[in-house]
Amino acid sequence: MNSLKNISKLAGVGYLIIFMTGIFANFFVIESLVVPGDGAVTLENIRGSDGLFRIGILSFILMVIFDVVLAWALYLLLKPVNKNMSLFQAWFRLVNGTIFGVALFHLVEVLRLASGDGYMAGADQDMIAMEVMRSLEAFNIVWLIGLIFFGIHLVLLGWLIRKANYIPGILGVLLIIAGAGYLVDSFANFMLAAYDSYADIFMMIVVLPGVVGELSFTFWLLIKGVDDRKVEPRLSTGTD
Repeated sequence: MNSLKNISKLAGVGYLIIFMTGIFANFFVIESLVVPGDGAVTLENIRGSDGLFRIGILSFILMVIFDVVLAWALYLLLKPVNKNMSLFQAWFRLVNGTIFGVALFHLVEVLRLASGDGYMAGADQDMIAMEVMRSLEAFNIVWLIGLIFFGIHLVLLGWLIRKANYIPGILGVLLIIAGAGYLVDSFANFMLAAYDSYADIFMMIVVLPGVVGELSFTFWLLIKGVDDRKVEPRLSTGTD
């Protein structure tokens, strides 16, 4: 695995798994079961699809695991450009993964509430539904905090790619734009009282650049990958 060609393939596989697990868990599980503003229906949906909700949590856990793998792979992949900056961008991705792991505790709490376990076992259903929505909101808030670190990670990753002579610079530009989109959306969510009125616009600011930038990088890693012969001349100067 000391070949950067192999490491780039590993990074591509990691990215692909993160895409698949994240999209499934968020859009096919959470978005399909949670009805904003209606705790009773949300609680009923989760109880009626207990297995699906559990698979969604497992998918998020797999996403976090491969985030760690990808952080390591990207560090090795871009170490020849600038060792310290490559380590820096990897740490930002790891911090995001750690924060998201904390956010998952709130989804586990939702599962416990819906199944009747824990401190609210036997409580009034309206109260349980209210607590379910609170836990889901807490999950979203913690996730948003993590995305700030993720946005910074993408900006740093894009900068490193633009400096590399063995990865197309356009991929770096796309990732910088994607990172900026995450940062704009996350800060707007916390700073704008009327964020919900512009939620669709901010969603496009995040989704479009993110999908184009990260998917383009993923496919390049999987299909082409790094040519070790192009990296060789820079290895001796990669600890700047």
